Amino acid sequence: MTPPPVAAPVASTAWFPFAEPPAYTGTRLYCLPHAGGSASVFRSWFGHLGEVSVRPVQLPGRETRLREPAYRSMDELVRDLTDALLADTETPDGHRPFAVYGHSLGAQEGFEVVRELRRRGGPMPLHLFVSGCPAPGEDPNAHEPPVGSMSDEQVVALLRRIGGTPEWMLRDPSALRMILPPFRGDFAVRESHEHRPEPPLSVPITVLAADRDPRAGVRDMAGWARETTGPFRSRVLSGGHFAVLEQAAVTRGWLAEGLLEAVV
Repeated sequence: MTPPPVAAPVASTAWFPFAEPPAYTGTRLYCLPHAGGSASVFRSWFGHLGEVSVRPVQLPGRETRLREPAYRSMDELVRDLTDALLADTETPDGHRPFAVYGHSLGAQEGFEVVRELRRRGGPMPLHLFVSGCPAPGEDPNAHEPPVGSMSDEQVVALLRRIGGTPEWMLRDPSALRMILPPFRGDFAVRESHEHRPEPPLSVPITVLAADRDPRAGVRDMAGWARETTGPFRSRVLSGGHFAVLEQAAVTRGWLAEGLLEAVV
């Protein structure tokens, strides 16, 4: 019996759609967006982290990858994104130094990518930054009904509670047809994922928490300290779930601080 064909790997330009200026040859910061988010969320960060190259991650089902089906499995997403990251950092002499930042679901995905790199014996990031995400294995929102069982109206109500989506988009049927499928797909990834305990990383971790975040409060994120034997730091902003994006200059300052310490 002929085995099924193996799918060709997706080009790294699909995962990292924004061209990197040739002047950037040092550390790369891979940025993973929140559920339903896209690479363009981090576009305004370009050029604001000194010699660090901001590399936003584009997941399928949105923007430049709109025609691709969104992932519904964390394991598959992590496998493919890890492949893409390794290819993107590879050099003739090894791998470029890099760090990982993720917000909300992106933090969970980034954490799992770092653990996958360790399992493969691959290069480790200089730093892992997480925001808007409870510590692994903890979920203060577990009582909520699965997004997959929600009507469109209920999903829109959830988006309003979380914040970050302009009201005009939530009222525009054509806009909802664009934003609801990736949001539902991303929540399928989140809700189907079961945390598997592993030894802590040795990578430094910085947590960026917001004091009025309904999805991941300061206490919900304190448990991230268990996930590393290296340096751990917690920073707190005033605001809600998207404070790290709304106060981008503050966020970038803390990222630059962590990266500077990592290369000294």
